[in-house]
Amino acid sequence: MSHFSPPRPKPVPRNNASSNSYAVSALDMGISDEEWERLQKALDWPGPDQEFTQLNLSTSPVHSTFSIVGLKKSYKVGDNISVIITARDHNKNLKTYGGDFFKAKLFNSKLKASVYGEVVDHRNGTYSVVLLLPWEGQAQVFVRLEHSSEVVQILKKYRESLFPRSHYNGYFEGSGPNNARIYEVVECNIKWGGNGSWKKGNCCCEYKDVKTGTVWQCETPKKLTCDNLVHHSRGNVESPLNAFENNLFTKKLTNVAITGDKININVLPNAAASGLKRMDLHTPRTGGPLMAVELKNNIIVHWKPHGVPLRFTKMLITDLHYIANDIDEIAGGPHAVVVFTIFAHLVFHPVTFYIHEVAKIRQSVVALLSRAPQTTVIIKSGNTAGLKNIYQSDWYALQLNTVMREMFSDIDGVIYLDVWQMTSCHYLRENVHPGPVIIANEVKMFLSYVCPI
Repeated sequence: MSHFSPPRPKPVPRNNASSNSYAVSALDMGISDEEWERLQKALDWPGPDQEFTQLNLSTSPVHSTFSIVGLKKSYKVGDNISVIITARDHNKNLKTYGGDFFKAKLFNSKLKASVYGEVVDHRNGTYSVVLLLPWEGQAQVFVRLEHSSEVVQILKKYRESLFPRSHYNGYFEGSGPNNARIYEVVECNIKWGGNGSWKKGNCCCEYKDVKTGTVWQCETPKKLTCDNLVHHSRGNVESPLNAFENNLFTKKLTNVAITGDKININVLPNAAASGLKRMDLHTPRTGGPLMAVELKNNIIVHWKPHGVPLRFTKMLITDLHYIANDIDEIAGGPHAVVVFTIFAHLVFHPVTFYIHEVAKIRQSVVALLSRAPQTTVIIKSGNTAGLKNIYQSDWYALQLNTVMREMFSDIDGVIYLDVWQMTSCHYLRENVHPGPVIIANEVKMFLSYVCPI
């Protein structure tokens, strides 16, 4: 197999990754300057004001703690409790800046119930969480440090750098001399960036989607032509981390529970809220396209994977369609439901490329709702994946969720199906492909929008 040389981005220098990051304009992304400014504010994440070089000054999960504010002997269903998180480094010193990626939840193992708490960063080493008490009985608070602020700084640096963390394969097939079949496998990737414009070069086969403007490129096969691309699959992943940075991603520093008030909180029934029931937060195949038919209720379901980049096993390239293009082919109407999600396979690439893809999808959704306003359009958020590495950290997915929510916030008629909280606080271990009980709950939530009682 030949190697993807030009236009493969050069590896990021270990001492200064940011120098090889590239500028992409709002125009490249297909949005206005004002929207780009708004998105940058929404994506803003605090952290060290300089490159980090000492491990002992990073946030320590051992010395960081949480406490319940004004802890009482008992509470009532519907009450809230407040939690303060204090971050310390490995020298037990208080952190003076924010940016740590904490996750918090309230849970009851016996009831298999849990509720997510959003962590508010005060940018001074302290964080606060407000947790709802939605069930009767006992509950405990659980807080974990998924990534220190120093690790998030590394995640941000490489997300926008020219380092290709994910590679893909293109499979070319064609006829040779004496009708013998020729097979070639080359490396492929997106074409994006380069001082705010598309990268130029004639080393590769380029496949530009006319409607979305997205360009996919594969190294030119040696014996076949660019028209002979037949299959696509995921390739290798590649780490940009140096030895020091690798130390910050070790298991003892990543996704570790911190100590705090882990006592049982007693929650009593609230007679004034008789209609409030326990929140059952049992909280989520590849290939396709797939179709399912249910004759009794006249229901037809079509499922397709989104277009490249896509980390799937080998499949036909012609079966991969950009979401925006598929939406343009839908007539819509009161009996049509359009659901899409595009998160897990995009975390390997710059957030600017993601914004470009979402902008094109948004154009198609707006056009669909204009010609068929009664169409139900649902966006499923990304879910926590349980992956804490440089390739697929949940922090990447959280940032993409922010982009999607912000870019559709002013589009009437679009439903945002937020499953992040569900998978973040569930008793099952986090997985990029959640367990059946979680998928069942996601389907129930989805159906509550499609056919409300």
